[in-house]
Amino acid sequence: MTSNNPNPTTPSFDRTLARMIDHTILKPEATPQDVATVCTEAKKYGFASVCVNPSFVAQCATALKGSPVHICSVIGFPLGATSTAAKIAEATQALKDGATEIDMVLHVGLLKAGALNEVRDDIAAVVDVAHRNQAIVKVILETALLTDEEKQTGCRLAQEAHAEYVKTSTGFSTGGATVDDVALMRRTVGPAMGVKASGGIRTMEQARAMIVAGATRIGASASVKIVTGSTAAPSATY
Repeated sequence: MTSNNPNPTTPSFDRTLARMIDHTILKPEATPQDVATVCTEAKKYGFASVCVNPSFVAQCATALKGSPVHICSVIGFPLGATSTAAKIAEATQALKDGATEIDMVLHVGLLKAGALNEVRDDIAAVVDVAHRNQAIVKVILETALLTDEEKQTGCRLAQEAHAEYVKTSTGFSTGGATVDDVALMRRTVGPAMGVKASGGIRTMEQARAMIVAGATRIGASASVKIVTGSTAAPSATY
């Protein structure tokens, strides 16, 4: 853990790990004050981004102006079953409000039905909007609902649609990230694409295990506890 701490009011923490974390607040009861707190923490600890629902993007853009912290917003969240047109509209507004990263949920039902062209086109439409606005896209597979073969197929479709990352989970389904899933996704996409582990990661040890397995980004609401190695009971929700 990093010991060089220029700010004595900030506890010692792992700065390298912090730069890999999307500091996340997606719970439905989140208030503007909760989001403000997340933005303050993101600046204080140097997290990669804050990840918020679209209605909070403009607030985050104001709070984080001039800082290196990115603004990530979720699209088609948490089910992925909205229409492509709705996802495009949602992404367009989030980007206009200041998002620089888009985490979109692919259409799980269509993937499981084998409608692969439709799934690829859905992802590609959001990628196109994001790239025209110099933003990146992470595609959420919701791995807890998929077979290993479906996880691999989802990764390949995201790759073919030119997304920058594949991501394990929303944190709102029947399970979250696992080391095995991260490793499978990394083997599938190879070294050139990012892999984001999210859902249920609440300790430094869990985060580091995901990174060893191949994750290049971590999504978590317990980010401060993770980077400080706190043993206090972390929040169990996004």
